[in-house]
Amino acid sequence: MSAALFSRPLFWVVVIAAIAVTAAVLVFARPQAGASALTHVSVQQLHEAAQAGALVLDVREPFEFAEGHVEGAVLVPLATVAARAGEFPKDEPVYVFCRSGNRSLQAAQTLVAAGFGDVRNVEGGILAWTAAGLPVAR
Repeated sequence: MSAALFSRPLFWVVVIAAIAVTAAVLVFARPQAGASALTHVSVQQLHEAAQAGALVLDVREPFEFAEGHVEGAVLVPLATVAARAGEFPKDEPVYVFCRSGNRSLQAAQTLVAAGFGDVRNVEGGILAWTAAGLPVAR
């Protein structure tokens, strides 16, 4: 590009317009406040929900699940979440759980992208669960 192009006002108008359009798309493509499909919950909130029969997905590996899990949780290893998403209702809260909260966040984001309307990532995972003295099923 020639330096003369940068000195033309029309060039800068086009550049500024492109930046404004990009910013508008990024801002307005996001869910509105309060409409987020992904929230974060504590292990105490999970405990209450699990006792009430909520859907709990444990995205750890089978050997981790066998070592101890939330009663009633469904084992869906992280690598299989996208493929198995169709097995679960999209219109009910889904609690996603792992060892520490990292894999569950990835899985929760996958479920939101798949159209789930209420996905709840459990912060702290089984580490926080056991630290809180909550019951572990084997």
